Amino acid sequence: MVRKPGDVEKSLVNKGFKRKEGDHSYFNYFTKAGKKTSVFTKTSHGAKELDDSLLGMMARQCKLSRQDFDLLIECPLDRDSYECKLVKVGAIEAQTPSK
Repeated sequence: MVRKPGDVEKSLVNKGFKRKEGDHSYFNYFTKAGKKTSVFTKTSHGAKELDDSLLGMMARQCKLSRQDFDLLIECPLDRDSYECKLVKVGAIEAQTPSK
């Protein structure tokens, strides 16, 4: 499945990623508590579409299966569920509730 970069980027931002511009658009994931993580992905400024190969690489960078990455982009996988998956794979630490 081919996707438009703008659609993917918008979805990433809605799920807690923050964009940093350069030669590529870099997206770092920030937890709901606002902590920057090592989870990131990127898109190229010149890309008109993202093919399965590129989407697969982005999924791995986001610590997800390709199927889960599609769910993240399409929105059935919400931010809370995504953050739980990141904790399970050890990509981020579990957040303790503040008192």
